[in-house]
Parts: sequence; C-alpha cells; structure tokens
Amino acid sequence: MEKDQHELYEYARRRIKQKKNLYFHFVLFSIMSIFMFVINKWIGIGEPVNWFLWVSTFWFFMLILHFIKVYITDRFMNKNWEREQIDKLVDKQKIKINELEKQLPNQ
Repeated sequence: MEKDQHELYEYARRRIKQKKNLYFHFVLFSIMSIFMFVINKWIGIGEPVNWFLWVSTFWFFMLILHFIKVYITDRFMNKNWEREQIDKLVDKQKIKINELEKQLPNQ
C-alpha cells in the first residue's frame, strides 16, 4: 500500500508543478507583452512597425501548446494509460507466442 500512496503523491506533485509552471508562463507572457508594447511605442521611430505583435502572437501560440500539454495530453496520457497500453502489447505478444508454440512440431 505504501508504494501506491507514494505513486499517487508523486503524480499529484508532478501535476501541481505542471499547472504552476503554466500559470507562471501565462503571467510572464502578460507582463512581457505589455512591456514589449510600451517599448515598441517609445522606440517607434519614423514609420510605426508593430514588431511586438509578431512576438506576442508567437509567444501566445507557445502558451496555447503548453496549455494543451498540461490540461489535455498529460491528463489523459498519464501513467494509468501507459500501463494499459503496455498490458495490451504484452497480451498480444503472449497470444502470438502461444500461436507459434502450437505451430511447432512436438519433440
């Protein structure tokens, strides 16, 4: 029972760390987007170039990918899913081995 409790604890700790990193990423994105907007307006010499929009758009796309990883991919493809997939593959291998053993002539 101790091992199961430890696994549950480790899974919960890892999920909390993932969520914490995602929230930090969001806050950093928000602050830096505002900072880049202000810098772009102050440095804007001659014809206005909105470079901060390209940087913010790319960064937002990366934030969305981070969100998908934390709340969609890792939520469904966790250790339980991994164990189920391994068990399915092991069962298939056992079935194939049994079929091959039946095909061999008895010695």
